[in-house]
Amino acid sequence: MATLLILVAYLVGSIPTGLLLARRAGIDPRRSGSGNVGATNVARSAGVRIGLATLAGDATKGALPVVTARWLDLGESVAASAGVAAVIGHVAPIGLRFRGGKGVATALGALSVLAPGAAAACVAVFAAVAWRHRLVSLASILAAITAPAVLLVTGAPTGTTAAMAVVAALIVARHHENLRRLVAGTEPRLALPKERAAPKP
Repeated sequence: MATLLILVAYLVGSIPTGLLLARRAGIDPRRSGSGNVGATNVARSAGVRIGLATLAGDATKGALPVVTARWLDLGESVAASAGVAAVIGHVAPIGLRFRGGKGVATALGALSVLAPGAAAACVAVFAAVAWRHRLVSLASILAAITAPAVLLVTGAPTGTTAAMAVVAALIVARHHENLRRLVAGTEPRLALPKERAAPKP
């Protein structure tokens, strides 16, 4: 049952929420901006409303497998592993030739169920950095690193801490290009477009 749940978690994570929502507005985020199907690039290419919907959808992909694992009483290690599988599905979706998003929102969804306090700390770090520097990539990296640090300090279950350490490493790795631009001082700052007007009938 645990193995099946982890496989299903990967498949759920593989659902390209941002791509599906943006396509309804006639936009393919893979052909715009960074080419990423995550919430940030979707917001930049298709508008804030669709970007927020993508954020909610991606977070739900991370939360659902963890909730299911707990409902089935499979233990915290399996629940944490299901969360990791969902993040991997988002980052490397089988339906998009393993080219997905960066896993931040999906990781947040999983963490919100596993350890709500740690999730709140990550959101606070993200918000503070994004507000101060308007650099979503830097905010995402620091928030990801915050998760296992808070879990370790607060004495969370070892399996949960280890799982979030893996997720944090994956998120940082997925931001390798952003890291190079951050070092070079060329990383673009957050500047969302105005919401796109609905087409006239």
